[in-house]
Amino acid sequence: MSVEITAGPADVDDADHSDLLAAVAAAESVLSGRFGAQVRLADPERLGGAGRSVVVRVRVAATPFSLPRTLVVKRYPSAVADRDPFAHEAVSHKLLTALPGEDRLTPELVAQDSAERLVVLEDLGKAPRLAEKLLGSDARAAERGLLSWAHAMGRLHATTAGRDADFDALMRRQGSQCCADPIAVDVHAALAGLPTLLAEAWDVDTPGPVVEFAEQAVRGFGTSRRRAFSPSTSCPDNHLVTSKGVRFLDFEGGCVRDIVFDAACLRVPFPSCWCPYGLPAGMSEAMVAAWRAEVGGVWPDLDDDAIFLPKLLEAQLLWVWLSTWRGLPRLDLALPSGHRPLDSPPRSTVLASRWVRLRADALALGVKPVAAHAEAVVDALVGRYGHASAELPLYPAFR
Repeated sequence: MSVEITAGPADVDDADHSDLLAAVAAAESVLSGRFGAQVRLADPERLGGAGRSVVVRVRVAATPFSLPRTLVVKRYPSAVADRDPFAHEAVSHKLLTALPGEDRLTPELVAQDSAERLVVLEDLGKAPRLAEKLLGSDARAAERGLLSWAHAMGRLHATTAGRDADFDALMRRQGSQCCADPIAVDVHAALAGLPTLLAEAWDVDTPGPVVEFAEQAVRGFGTSRRRAFSPSTSCPDNHLVTSKGVRFLDFEGGCVRDIVFDAACLRVPFPSCWCPYGLPAGMSEAMVAAWRAEVGGVWPDLDDDAIFLPKLLEAQLLWVWLSTWRGLPRLDLALPSGHRPLDSPPRSTVLASRWVRLRADALALGVKPVAAHAEAVVDALVGRYGHASAELPLYPAFR
């Protein structure tokens, strides 16, 4: 991510920017305290942010030290219940900044402060997001971006393999009480609640063998030894396509977990958000192959299809169950599908496409109960939203 600091918060007097001004002032204080001399920031440029967080690019207007010309500041509101995005963001950047520069696929952490609940990061510039490539008109550029994302994810996993103890120690030092993997809580809730939800909403039964398959998947990922750092979310807005490859942004759920759970994001692209379109035939397979090429040296057993493909199907099912559990209760509310409502397919179509793909991949592996259950859900979606709901249009770049 990137932030540009200006000559000081006083340069911006718009009352609507009070949160931005407060973030810049806090960043000046944190940087000045860390380096022991006054640092002034100017020209704040709001970059967005999730929820009530503030993300701003700033220019370093005055400093006696050697600092980059621009920086990015992210400031978070107070934690809610057991979820603290700031803790995950700060700890993730601490872990990743400790990597050698040539292995780092993320912005470098310049400073952080728990009292101010902010991080100051290296500015990676104004490179396009992966979303921009996919929503553009250049199919080759979009394909390169997707494959670069897959390779980068694999390298991120390979370079952070087995860092559980380091991440946990940093979380304890941060004083955070939240869970190590925020999504894990929702996965267990989806496992327990989706069968009832499907029965009540669409009169779809979830047979015992399917529930057992899902339970086995949850147990397997909870005890897996194939663990590495995960950005947790997979939205294409969170990936910068730079001249050096894809760089990852936004670690509000960053954690260490089973790497195959992340690999399933390549088969079911961007399952943690509601803005995706479809990909051309064979694109997901090419992305998975790119990821496997990067992790094979650390986890050679994943080169064996007999080991890898069943685990990938388990992870795929968990993502589909999770997104259905999250999305089904509000599917009829005509909500925007993502950050760009004019560019996004209906949520019902996005959801149906995930079940269609699950059905096909379960059949390919001969897991007939899962395939039959997926078919029942697809039939229910088509019955409610029409046949068009089962046809996810391609990203604009591939049309």
